[in-house]
Amino acid sequence: MNQPTPAIVAQSAVRRLPRIALLLLCAAYLMPGLLGRGPWKSADIGAFGYMAELAQGSGGIARWLDPMLLGLRPETPALIPYWIGAWAIKIAPTWVNPDLAVRIAFALLLAGTFTATWYAVYYLARTPRAQPVAFAFGGEARPTDYARAIADGALLALIACLGLAQLGHETTPALAQLFFTSQLFFGVAALPYRRTGAFIALVIGAIGLALSGGPTVALMLGFGCVAILFAELRRASADDTSETEPTYSKGAIAAVLGVTLLAGALAIGLGLLHWKIELPGSRPGIRLIADLRSQAKLLLWFTWPAWPLTVWTIWRWRRQLTARHVALPLWFALVPLFATWTTSFSERSLLLALPAFATMAAFALPTLRRSVSALIDWFTLLFFTSTAVMIWGYWIALQTGFPPKMATSVTRLVPGFAPSFSWITLTFAVAATIAWGWLVRWRTGRHRAALWKTLVLPAGGAALCWLLGTTLWLPALDHALSYAPQVRVISERVGQPSCISTLALSRPHIAALRHHGHFNLQHLSAQGANCPWLIVGPDAVGSLHKIVNLEGWRLIGTFRRPTSASDDLLLFQRIAPAGG
Repeated sequence: MNQPTPAIVAQSAVRRLPRIALLLLCAAYLMPGLLGRGPWKSADIGAFGYMAELAQGSGGIARWLDPMLLGLRPETPALIPYWIGAWAIKIAPTWVNPDLAVRIAFALLLAGTFTATWYAVYYLARTPRAQPVAFAFGGEARPTDYARAIADGALLALIACLGLAQLGHETTPALAQLFFTSQLFFGVAALPYRRTGAFIALVIGAIGLALSGGPTVALMLGFGCVAILFAELRRASADDTSETEPTYSKGAIAAVLGVTLLAGALAIGLGLLHWKIELPGSRPGIRLIADLRSQAKLLLWFTWPAWPLTVWTIWRWRRQLTARHVALPLWFALVPLFATWTTSFSERSLLLALPAFATMAAFALPTLRRSVSALIDWFTLLFFTSTAVMIWGYWIALQTGFPPKMATSVTRLVPGFAPSFSWITLTFAVAATIAWGWLVRWRTGRHRAALWKTLVLPAGGAALCWLLGTTLWLPALDHALSYAPQVRVISERVGQPSCISTLALSRPHIAALRHHGHFNLQHLSAQGANCPWLIVGPDAVGSLHKIVNLEGWRLIGTFRRPTSASDDLLLFQRIAPAGG
C-alpha cells in the first residue's frame, strides 16, 4: 500500500506565478554579462580557444574529432561543447565578436536547462504519489495546478543556487554537461506522459553528456534510472490501488537502457571514457581530512539555499523514497556528488546536481511550516540586501573616492584599473534595485499564500546581485578576470611579428595570446621556427636555463596579469640566429 503523502495543499495555495514575471526574472539572470566583456580565466578562455581553433577550419574532420590547441588536447575530454562554440562563431554575422557569439549560444543552453528542469518537475509532481492529501470535503489542490506550482518553485530554487552564477555564465563544457543532464532528467521524468518528446530528450541528454566530458556520469545516471524505473513498474503492477496516471512500461525501460548503452559505446569509440577515480580513502590522512572539509564547505555554499530544503524533503518524504518524484532527483543528485568527491573538477561536477537539488527543494514547499518559511524569508532578505548595499557602496567609493577606505580596498584588489562611468549600466542597476524593493514589499505584504512564495526572495536576490555585479562592476571584473591587460602590454612591446615562439604556456595563456593579441604562436622546438620573440610560461621559469640556450635571447621583461602573481609571462627577444 502507498504511504500517505506529507503534502497538505489547498487550491488557494497553488495560484499561478505570472509568466511575465517568471520570464523577466530568467532574463535578468541570463542576459547580464553577455556584453561588455571578454572570456575570463581560466576555463572560460581555455575552452574558447578550442572553439576558435575549430572555427578556423584547419585540420579537417580529424581535428573536429580530436580538438587541439597548439598541440595540446583539452583538459576535459569533450567534443560537443567545442562544436557548439565553433558553429556559433561560424554562423554569427561578421560584426559579432566570436566570444560574444559563443556566450549567446551557451546562454541558450542555460535557458534550455531552465526549461527542461521546469517540465521535468511538472511531470514528476503530476504522479499520484506526489499529490497532496485529498480533503474530506474537497478544496485540495488540483493535480495540474499543484504540479505547475511545484515546477515554478523548482525553477526559482535553481536560479537561487549560488554555485550557478559564475559557472552558469561561462562557455565551458561544464555548462553543456548541465544542459544535457537536465535533458536526460526531463526525458526520464516525462516518459510516461510524452513518449516522443521524452525519447528525443533522452537521446540528446545521454549522448550529449557522454560527448561533453561526462560519459561516466551519463552511464551511472542511465543505469540508475533503469533500476528506478524497473522498481516503479513492479510496484505499479503489484499495487492494488488504481492509478489513473500513466506509468513506465517495459518499452520505456528498454529505451532508457538502450540510449545509455549507445552513449557508452560512442564514448568508448571516441576514446572519451576514462575511469579515473580517486577515492577519498586512498589519500593520506591529513590530506583526506582537509579534502573532506573543503568538499563540505563547497557543498554548503554552492547549493545554497536548496540543500537545507533537500534535507527537509528527504525527511518529510522518507516513507516514499522509492517514489518516482523522490527517487529520480535523489539519484541525479547523488551521482554528481560522487563525481565531486572522486574527481579534480569539484565545482563543475557539483554543477550537474543543481537541477536535482532544486527539484528536491521544491517538494519541500508543501510540507514547510510557516515559521520555517518566515525564517528563510528574513535570512534571504538580510543576506541579499546587505550584499546589494555592499556592491553599491564599493562602486560609489570607486567612482567618487569616498569613503576613502573602501576606495583604497578596491584599488588594492584591482590594481591598474581605471574606473569608467556608463549611464546605461547605471540605469539597469537602479531598475533592478527598485524591482528588488518592490519584491520585498510584495513578499512582506498581506497577500494570499502561494506555494512558491518561499523561494521568490532567494531567486530574486540571486538575480539582483548577479545583475549588479555584471553592470556596475563589469569593467572591473573584466580587468581582474581577463588576460586582455596582460596581452595588451605584450602587444605594445612586440607589435605584430611573423611569429612568436612559446615554451610551457598553459592552455588559457595560448588562447588569450591568440584571441587578444592575434599572434601566430609556435612551439620553441617546432621545426623551422625562427621567431624573433619567445614567451615563457611560469612553469618553466625555474628550469629555463636547462631548456633554452639563454645566450641567444635577451630578457625584455616579466609581464604579470594585474590580479594574479601566478600568471607571470617572461618575454625574450632573439639576439642570435636560430639554433642558438
